[in-house]
Amino acid sequence: MNNTFNLKRFWWLFKKTLLERPLQTFGFAGLVLVIILILYVALKSIWGFGAAQNIAFIWGLPGGAFFLAAFVFGHFSSNASGSSYLTLPASHFEKWLCGILIAGILFPVLFLLFFRAMDAAFVTAYYKSLDTTSPFYKENYEGVFVFDLKGRIAKSVYAIFLILSGAMFTGALYFNKLSFIKTAIATCIFFTFLFFVNWFLGRIFFGSINDAAPFQRVVIPVGKEEGSLELPSAWATFFNYSVWYIIPALFWLLAFTRLREKEF
Repeated sequence: MNNTFNLKRFWWLFKKTLLERPLQTFGFAGLVLVIILILYVALKSIWGFGAAQNIAFIWGLPGGAFFLAAFVFGHFSSNASGSSYLTLPASHFEKWLCGILIAGILFPVLFLLFFRAMDAAFVTAYYKSLDTTSPFYKENYEGVFVFDLKGRIAKSVYAIFLILSGAMFTGALYFNKLSFIKTAIATCIFFTFLFFVNWFLGRIFFGSINDAAPFQRVVIPVGKEEGSLELPSAWATFFNYSVWYIIPALFWLLAFTRLREKEF
């Protein structure tokens, strides 16, 4: 039998992971979707469709995956559960792949299907509620549209999802106790550090600055206006690929390495 991956053994592990705590696993995923629905409806009534779509999507996909990743690899909060998990008759790769499949693949697919159906239903209901005889009908109709899952905002959220889920996979294996809180704090410190490094370098080279987005741009005052200095296209492409692919891959692979070395 293959010691790295065996389909029958992996399927047994996958079913055990889902069915051992079905209320927590499926209940948590359902809770995330319900919270996003409530958030969407509340924001839509306050600020309109655009804000509701963007904020619900930004919080739902990365935030939900972050929570779920903490739950999937949250076996090390006690000696009994940690030891039981490490002694399961499955390879480290299969255990890692099982967590990746649940929090990194199945949940995003579920969330995207739910978000698309929810958003399309509300937008369709809005279209039907418009008065076709109103002189503002066309303007109101064209002002609202279904959220673009291939648009610029969605692509940025996908990158955030990959980074945060990878960070949580790693953090859950490095922090035995309160892994979610500790990883969240460590992630905030890391991105705050990047921001201030970019700000510090911007102040050194340009003096007064108004904004400094890490690896993207520096906004400087030009008289009463503002000017934006962006990276050259080659460097911008390099950093974009780093954020989109390299950093998340390092986090996900680091989680696998840590799981192989994990002792309890």
